[in-house]
Amino acid sequence: MTKILLKILGAGPQRDLLTDASLLMTRLVFGLSMALAHGQGKVPPSDGFVGAVEGMGFPAPAFFAWAAGLSEYAGGILIALGLMTRVSGFFLLQTMLVAVFVMHLDDPFKKMEMGLLYATVSLMLMATGAGRFSLDRLIGDRLSKS
Repeated sequence: MTKILLKILGAGPQRDLLTDASLLMTRLVFGLSMALAHGQGKVPPSDGFVGAVEGMGFPAPAFFAWAAGLSEYAGGILIALGLMTRVSGFFLLQTMLVAVFVMHLDDPFKKMEMGLLYATVSLMLMATGAGRFSLDRLIGDRLSKS
């Protein structure tokens, strides 16, 4: 069980200082931008947002509106903290893929661009982990000692 938790919550391998500092800056800018600029206004979801989710054909639109809002707001904050970074990145990736390939599919590329960038960073953080300057690293180090 500990090995599974370490893999899911792992901060990634030991890297050089510059790489880990870059991951920290990426997480802070990405996570706080996602949480404050995109997620904060969706928690709780407005009737308009629930209606937009319903218009995309999702069953239980209130549930999926909450899921999208929480993945953006709470997920962004968790990523900024470096806590459950890979898991939060996974949920944000799903949300951004829906935004790009469902919500904005018929829009010009300029409307899709931000969602694609957020999806790409989410995927990168899932692959790399949070790095040494994260709560994931602190928790992982404690779990591996027990």
